[in-house]
Amino acid sequence: MIMDDDVYDAYREAGALAQRVLHRGAGLVRVGAGLLEMVEETEAMVIDEGAGLAFPLNVSFNEAAAHDTAMPGDERIFSAGDLVKVDLGVHIDGYIADTALTVDLGNHAGLVEASRAALDAAIAIVRPGTTAGEIGTAVQATIEEHGYIPVANLTGHGLGHYDLHAKPTIPNIAMSGGAIIEEGMVFAIEPFATTGSGRISEAARVEIYQQIAARPARLPSAKRVLETARPQRGLPFARRWVPGDKVDIGLMNLVRSGILHPFPVLNDIPGSFVSQAEHTLIVTADGCEVTTG
Repeated sequence: MIMDDDVYDAYREAGALAQRVLHRGAGLVRVGAGLLEMVEETEAMVIDEGAGLAFPLNVSFNEAAAHDTAMPGDERIFSAGDLVKVDLGVHIDGYIADTALTVDLGNHAGLVEASRAALDAAIAIVRPGTTAGEIGTAVQATIEEHGYIPVANLTGHGLGHYDLHAKPTIPNIAMSGGAIIEEGMVFAIEPFATTGSGRISEAARVEIYQQIAARPARLPSAKRVLETARPQRGLPFARRWVPGDKVDIGLMNLVRSGILHPFPVLNDIPGSFVSQAEHTLIVTADGCEVTTG
C-alpha cells in the first residue's frame, strides 16, 4: 500500500492535533466538573483548529467501555472514585486520528497501567508481516500479566478516508492468523482492560448515530437529523448536535428506515471498571509511526 505525501501529511496533522486536544480535554476531568461542559469545550478545541470531529467525544464512566457521550442538557458530574475513558477522533479532510486515555479519579492505577502497557507492547511488534492475531496476543498477555482481563469483543480498527471502521480489525485477545500487516496501513490499536467479565453488552441508551444510507426523509424532525449528519460524510454524530424538538422521533424513524445506525453505550457488568488506551499508527517499511504519540 503506497501513501502519497498529501495523505501522509493529513494523517500526521490529524494525529498531532488529536494528541494535543485529548490531553487538554482530559485535564478538564476533575471531581465536581460537569460532563457536558467538558465535552463541549473539548470538541470546540478541534473545531477552532479548523479540523473536524471524526466522532463525538466519547466519555465513558466506570463499567462503560465506549460509545457514551454527553446527552442534551446532561447534568452528570465527575465524582471521586470514577474511572473515565476519554476517546477522541479528529480528521483533516477525512483522514482520521483516533486516540484515547483513561483518567483515574479513584484508586485504579494498576488497571490504567494494564491497558497502557498493553498498547505499548502491541505497538512494539507492529511491522509489515506481523499478523493482527499476534498483536491481539501481545495485548492479552500484557493485560493478564497485570492481573486483569482483556475485553474480548472490542477491537482496534483500520482508519480509511471518512471511514472510521475500515480494515484491518485488531483484536484484543490472542488468536491465530488475522490480517497480515502491510506498509501504508493506518489503524488504531485500543486495548481495554477490565475487572469485570471481559465482554461488553449493549445498554438501552444511545447517544451516537451514523448515517449509512442516503434516502430522503418525510418527518421534519428526521430531516433536521439528516441536516446534522450530512457534513459528517458518514462519520458518527451525537444526538445533542441536532437542534430543535422531537429529535428522538426523527432518530427512531431513521433507524427503522435503515438510514441511521445506532451505537448503544457498551458496558461490562455493573460494579466493574474498564480502562482504555489507544493510539493511531501508520505502518512503515520497518515498523510504524504513531501519529497520536
